[in-house]
Amino acid sequence: MAAYKTISAQEFYGMDRSGYTVVDMRNPDDMLVSGVIEGAVNIPAEQLEADLAQVPKDKPVLLICYVGMASEQAAEKLAALGYDVTHVDGGYNAYKKLLPETDEDDDDDEDEDEDNDEGGATPPGPAAEAEQERVFVDAKNLKCPGPIVKVADYLRDKPDGTRIRVEATEDAFYSDIRIWCERTGNQLDSLSAADGVIHAEITRRTAQKSSEPVPEHNDKTFVVFSGDLDKTIAAFIMANGAAAMGRKVTMFFTFWGLNILRRPEKVSVRKSFIEKMFAGMMPRGTSKLGLSRMNMGGAGAKMIRWIMREKGISSLEELIDSAKAHGVRIVACQMSMDIMGIRKEELLGGVELGGVSTFLGSGEQSDMSLFI
Repeated sequence: MAAYKTISAQEFYGMDRSGYTVVDMRNPDDMLVSGVIEGAVNIPAEQLEADLAQVPKDKPVLLICYVGMASEQAAEKLAALGYDVTHVDGGYNAYKKLLPETDEDDDDDEDEDEDNDEGGATPPGPAAEAEQERVFVDAKNLKCPGPIVKVADYLRDKPDGTRIRVEATEDAFYSDIRIWCERTGNQLDSLSAADGVIHAEITRRTAQKSSEPVPEHNDKTFVVFSGDLDKTIAAFIMANGAAAMGRKVTMFFTFWGLNILRRPEKVSVRKSFIEKMFAGMMPRGTSKLGLSRMNMGGAGAKMIRWIMREKGISSLEELIDSAKAHGVRIVACQMSMDIMGIRKEELLGGVELGGVSTFLGSGEQSDMSLFI
């Protein structure tokens, strides 16, 4: 198998990238919120194979995604096609922590000081909020959990009273945004639908100001036992949705679910004969997962991925990247690893090892535990 290289976000930050084709695999909408990489070509993960004409073979390629999983999967495929390819471990999520802070906050502080000198600034009240222009958040053509995640990402660090206007085209958003506002304490000012577009106006509020306070134990725990593609997609859609609602999410992978967390490339580790047999019969990584129904020797899984891409639904790899970027805790069951002969070195970066107490501790803080 052709090899690809891996570098850290620190190495990516400090290197001269002029001799490389840098491919930013994030969604363009997310780049508007979190920032762009100067000189990079933007090709979203699900479009990379179709847009390889933008990636010449005569230059080495650097791939970067959200947290490094989608780029690692893509690096394996590009290496097999003859590319000199390197991916950034930790992705943009690790890279942005190295970027220098802007002076915008200092400018804001100076403005506030001037206001105080002129007679003292007062916190914005209802009248001031009413005059504040709403920021437009475009969530059209995004599929679940995309619209809710985008709204949550925009409002996460904004002050109380921030007002936004959201447009989405997914029918489920009409229900989802109402529930999201109720459970997070944000204020839904209006909600309507016309000509296939759902319009929502929201004012940022903290959960403490909600008329229905959020319960103290509101974490979510998922036990991922299955290694089926369709069940894994469902698990990560729910995990991303819960994270967008500000919940702490733990995903505990056990038995066949461990295959989801395996690196796509073969890792050289010592194993017994039985362990090698197990490893050879199990799928290695997300790209090898089959469907629980109508798998048809792998054709069904390829068909599902094609349909998701055509309908603009995030791929499994993107969903995993998004979950990790939003703080979802991913835990591999140590006992299951010992039984199935899977070593820590074979797992993706950012995966914790844990046992039954880790799961139970998370479950006791949760108001929902699902076995998938």
